[in-house]
Amino acid sequence: MTTTKADKKAQAKAEYNAFLAVCPSRQLLDRISNKWVVLILCALGGDDASEQSGASHGPQAMRYSELARLLAGVSQKMLTQTLRALERDGVLSRTVTPTVPVTVTYELTDLGLSLHHLTRGLRQWAQTHMDQVLASRESHDARPR
Repeated sequence: MTTTKADKKAQAKAEYNAFLAVCPSRQLLDRISNKWVVLILCALGGDDASEQSGASHGPQAMRYSELARLLAGVSQKMLTQTLRALERDGVLSRTVTPTVPVTVTYELTDLGLSLHHLTRGLRQWAQTHMDQVLASRESHDARPR
């Protein structure tokens, strides 16, 4: 029996199973579940600007310094590592403009935009339900052990 190229592609796709330790999708899940990844995707997706002004601005290109200011608490090393990893994965693009000084901007790719739609929902869920989570933590911690 001859296997076509489409058959091989479908078989390879079916073999991705994040429940298996050797599956590369597990590494990807580890990356995209990182809080800095979620926040970078939300920032580049325009979430922050739309919330502050009340209008939806959509995806936008941002400079490193803009991202660093927006993401309170992120270290320079962590931001740099995260941006490089996301660029390597094809989630964002890095554009260097030869100015003095050089201007570097980051922008979501189509792949990144598809992921942004999911991460935006996670961030909104966390913000919306934080009061309930805090109350549950307090109740749980007050229980006798």
